[in-house]
Amino acid sequence: MANHALLNNVEHHDLKVITRYGSEFGDNVGSVLTFPTEYADVQREYPIFFQKDGQTGEFRSVVLLGFEKNENLFLDQKNGVWNANYVPGINARGPFLIGFQEQQTDGNLRNEPVILVDMDSPRVNRTEGAPVYLPRGGNTPYIDQVAVILNGIREGMDISKAMFDAFSTAELIEPVDVQIKFNENLQYDLKGLYSISQQKLASLDGDTLVKLNRAGFLHGAFLVLSSLNNVQKLVQLKQQRLLSQLSPA
Repeated sequence: MANHALLNNVEHHDLKVITRYGSEFGDNVGSVLTFPTEYADVQREYPIFFQKDGQTGEFRSVVLLGFEKNENLFLDQKNGVWNANYVPGINARGPFLIGFQEQQTDGNLRNEPVILVDMDSPRVNRTEGAPVYLPRGGNTPYIDQVAVILNGIREGMDISKAMFDAFSTAELIEPVDVQIKFNENLQYDLKGLYSISQQKLASLDGDTLVKLNRAGFLHGAFLVLSSLNNVQKLVQLKQQRLLSQLSPA
């Protein structure tokens, strides 16, 4: 269970974070959340799909990392490496997340974003990894980069609902099946995935196109469609992994 604490340079002056990747850190999963703010980076490496939240029924964005629940085809477990030029923010953030705290600003109480750290995360310790603070208490480049990632996630969460509302109003979202067959004994039929309808996107009227473009969502729709080419990349990675499993040690 998570043990979230407000990050500060007094209690956590010697805190360190293991930055390698591995199943012990929850990285060996078949899909992870992504956000519109990182679509441009994500679509170069991974296929982006939509899923419905099981509790709210609202759409959310995910990137496909593998064809099984516990399969990240980009993860080199042996060397602790994520083999891609961009790691999704939800993984790259490590044990940190955004919280909100009431703070006095110009005489008014406001909920301001703050960084929380999960002290029970297996990444967090006092001896190994990237330091969070400099010896005199300033931020290290590592935690500054984490702050950028967290801010992108927060902005992406804010944008997501408006984006999906706009896509739904324009009737652009459609269900898709990802069916992959490797051999007679190994095939996958991934259900519950959605994407942008290329046909409906191409037939949108001018007013709808203008509205989507002004909101910044039209570009996002094209990035999602472009990302689907990476399904073939996943297939190739899976084939390589299957061949390596057959090869003698």
